[in-house]
Amino acid sequence: MATTAEYGLGEQTFPRGWFMVADADELEGTKPLAVRYFGRDMVLYRGESGALHMVDAYCPHMGAHLARNTTSYVIRDGKQVEGDSIRCPYHGWRFGPDGRCNQIPYSPQKVPGAAKLESWLVKERAGCIWMWWDPEGGEPEYDLPEFAEYGAPHWVNWKMDRLGLLNSHPVEIVDNMADRAHFEPIHGTQDVILFENDFEDHKVVQRMSSGHRTLSAEGGEPLFTDTWYTGPGILISQMAGQFPSIILITHTPVDDGVVKVWHGLLVKVAGAVPSEEEIGMARAYQQASCDAFSQDFEVWANKRPCFNPMAVLGDGPIGKLRIWYRQFYNPRARAQEFRARVNGTIITRGTLNAPWDDQQVA
Repeated sequence: MATTAEYGLGEQTFPRGWFMVADADELEGTKPLAVRYFGRDMVLYRGESGALHMVDAYCPHMGAHLARNTTSYVIRDGKQVEGDSIRCPYHGWRFGPDGRCNQIPYSPQKVPGAAKLESWLVKERAGCIWMWWDPEGGEPEYDLPEFAEYGAPHWVNWKMDRLGLLNSHPVEIVDNMADRAHFEPIHGTQDVILFENDFEDHKVVQRMSSGHRTLSAEGGEPLFTDTWYTGPGILISQMAGQFPSIILITHTPVDDGVVKVWHGLLVKVAGAVPSEEEIGMARAYQQASCDAFSQDFEVWANKRPCFNPMAVLGDGPIGKLRIWYRQFYNPRARAQEFRARVNGTIITRGTLNAPWDDQQVA
């Protein structure tokens, strides 16, 4: 397990951005969910209004964990969530969604100003729960993806694959966006027609056209993928081919050098309201997509850290990708500095006849 400092990414331990923190199915009514991200223990809960909230896990009074309790009568009597406030199971102090204590049930004293939990912005979209993380405490500098196809006619929604913890720094995952050379040995990519990257401020794009032994039939039409990161932790890939589909891969730092990972797939089918047969087909295709992603996952889980890739012609612009990635590990005032160094398009073309035909377009 290697740290951000060892990779030399920037001043901040964790990257700024939108990150997935839970599958919406993990929340049961108003029952709080204990989670850990960015080196912090947190509590995610849904108020009686249905609104989502995320606060620090530990009560500032005497340090009790707000969600790790089953025996307190606060829990047994169903009084932990009242309105959009959450109550500590130890002494019953109640905190609003802004984190401020709004009731000490046994004391006439004015609530101390320091009686406050840190809170974070969370949103629910496409069956997932997302949080905005910024060590500087700033508002979001870009929007979450819309996921317009989720719930739309002809589309089978994903049922997110919870892949658990991975002892890898997230930079090793993001490297894949520029790593053209791994597709053949890992994924069975065949006859690469096009591989290119666009660097566009907080987004990086990968476009690729090729055969694919895991996701397309051998000898069939080439698989075309348009893949991009929105910020440092949300990958979306549109695949045109036998089954038009959209992959979602998200990874969120848990501790420095450890991430939590999810995978999902939306699949377009003929029926405006998908039939059971079409849903079954979509689930099978999602499994194939997850199998392809697992080929990468196995490598990340068993490799040593790569602080300085030994780049050769044909690898793809991994060095530029890491420069792009540094914008999220430094104060946002420096973001443009890193963007200016990489914004533009790089084309890395490869075929079986001419595998190392590299060129750069300004």
